[in-house]
Amino acid sequence: MQTDQILMTFFAGVLLLGLLGFFLGRSKAARVRAGGVHMHSQPDQYAWFTVLSAAGPAVVVAMIAAIVLGLSETAFPGWLAVVGALGLGAFGLFVGLKRVRPELRARDSLERAVKWVLIGAASISIFATFGILFSILFEAIRFFQMESFWYFITGTNWAPGDSFLESAGRAEAGEGSSGNFGALPLFAGTFMITAIAMLVAVPIGVSAAIYMAEYAPPKVRDVAKPVLEVLAGIPTVVYGFFAAITVAPLIVSAADSVGLEASFNNALAPGIVMGIMIIPFISSLSDDVISSVPTAMRQGSLALGTTRNETIRHVVLPAALPGIVSATLLGVSRALGETMIVVMAAGMRPNLTANPLEDMTTVTVSIVSALTGDNEFESAATLSAFALGLMLFVVTLALNFVSVVMIRRFREKYAVNNL
Repeated sequence: MQTDQILMTFFAGVLLLGLLGFFLGRSKAARVRAGGVHMHSQPDQYAWFTVLSAAGPAVVVAMIAAIVLGLSETAFPGWLAVVGALGLGAFGLFVGLKRVRPELRARDSLERAVKWVLIGAASISIFATFGILFSILFEAIRFFQMESFWYFITGTNWAPGDSFLESAGRAEAGEGSSGNFGALPLFAGTFMITAIAMLVAVPIGVSAAIYMAEYAPPKVRDVAKPVLEVLAGIPTVVYGFFAAITVAPLIVSAADSVGLEASFNNALAPGIVMGIMIIPFISSLSDDVISSVPTAMRQGSLALGTTRNETIRHVVLPAALPGIVSATLLGVSRALGETMIVVMAAGMRPNLTANPLEDMTTVTVSIVSALTGDNEFESAATLSAFALGLMLFVVTLALNFVSVVMIRRFREKYAVNNL
């Protein structure tokens, strides 16, 4: 059997067991209650208890079998695992129906099951984070065993393609392998484009949020907020076209008019367009946070004789600042991970410069370039993608840590516990 057939068979079998468990368990509980016997739980709760008794073991066995088959190198028929899982599910259905009795606390069992499901859902993000970290870390360690870590974070020459020429004996005399992987130009480009994007997104996004939360009439708010949030649904490739075809030529023309030289692949164009893309994230989240500030705080400030503008500046914004900082950090993370706009508008040349009118590239673009090239996976050029990913992970983690510290300090200062 093919993999898709095995999966369809398993899901169809689990669905059938669940339906049988629900209707059989409910009908049995209803018959017992109709006979005048007091039941601890409702018939629907007995029905869901039977569903869990049937589908739960089948799903658990299937997950264990999938993990074992993925880790094992020996061939094992998948259909046998499906038959075993469904067979155990049928046995669980039989046991669940036998346990449907008046004294069974089906409601308590369902509460415990829901509790463990929620614990599992909360644990997935934690395990996924550690899984991502370790999958990057091990490959990054292999890279740093080949190349110098110090030069990687301080070097100014990023030319992974030269490592292939070097291994083929075609590198120029005097060039060393460690001279090919200086990532400073990549991080400089990443931070410059991100800074430009945030300089565009934060003032406009927060200002729009203040207007919609404090000044806009309900009719204007009902129209303006959905229109603004439409920007969040536009694909990044469309933003890339807009940056490369419209914004970049405008920047070149404006620079020429004042006697400056600008490249059509410049950092300013993707930074501006990326900021436009991030505005809905910051605006929507900041609007929700500002709207959640208690009305009593506004009324108390106005009762003391302050103007509406002063109330917003000295009361509302400080109270909402933790949420605004969180929205801003979400925008920064979004900007750090953007690839398509940079590829289309800023180019792919590593360039260490402070001039936003020149072309440059970012860490994410270099990661994509390293993983989609023709180099072997074991080569330093390919493994450099994991080293870049690890550095980007550390930078993002540091930003999140700083934001948590800032939010905690502002909450202590303004005693705001509901944001």
